Formats: sequence, C-alpha cells, structure tokens
Amino acid sequence: MSFIRSMSSAVALAAGLLATQHAVAASDAVVVKTLTTQAMPDIPGKEILMITVDYAPGAADPVHRHDAHAVVYVLEGSIVMGVKGGKEHTLTAGQTFYEGPQDLHTVGRNASKTKPAKFVVMMVKDVKKPFFIPVK
Repeated sequence: MSFIRSMSSAVALAAGLLATQHAVAASDAVVVKTLTTQAMPDIPGKEILMITVDYAPGAADPVHRHDAHAVVYVLEGSIVMGVKGGKEHTLTAGQTFYEGPQDLHTVGRNASKTKPAKFVVMMVKDVKKPFFIPVK
C-alpha cells in the first residue's frame, strides 16, 4: 500500500511539473515552481498543490482559470489580481487573495514596471486536472 501511495504521489508530482513547465514556457517573465503536492486521503480525488510565482517587472499572466480553490500570499513586491465580475486588488507583501473553482482569473500582473514580485499559491484541486487552464 505504501508503494502504491508513493507511486501515486510521484505521478501527481510529475503531472504538476509538466503543467508548470507549460505555464513557464508561455512567458519567461513569469516563473512558476512547484513546492509540494499532497493527496488528501480524507477527500478522495483531491490534492493540495503549492507553487511559487515570480513575476519579472511588468510581467502578466494570460486570462486563465484554475478549477480549484486557490489562496495567494504575496511574499515580495506588489501584484494586481482580479476575477471576472470582481474588482482588481493591488496586494503587497503579507496580503492574500482568494479564487474559487468557478472564477475566471482576468487580471494577474506585477504592479511594478521596475521591481520583481513573488507570491505563493496554495490550491485544493482535482488530482487529474491541470492547475493552469488558459482561456481565450
């Protein structure tokens, strides 16, 4: 049983890394790193994913969704976040932002054109779904 659990974790981590590489390939100005992935045994089919996002000065994300509960915590710099139907929020170090599974992430950018920004995101998501889904 331990071997199966270890293999499941390894597969989930590999899938997360592939999704991270895809997101990073879209823009060198936005660097995403997976910190951890953890299955939630008391909620079958769900996992916790924690990532960091580094924005270069002036960097921005394309419109996307996560299909997850996502909590952002700003580590350094200043970022602007917003979801469809909501207002934009400018956040600085120590501040948080929440996105729900149905939210369309319409604004995600570094608030500064001269300084980098970094934040951590913790998501609760379906095991087999990518964490970053571009929307056109």
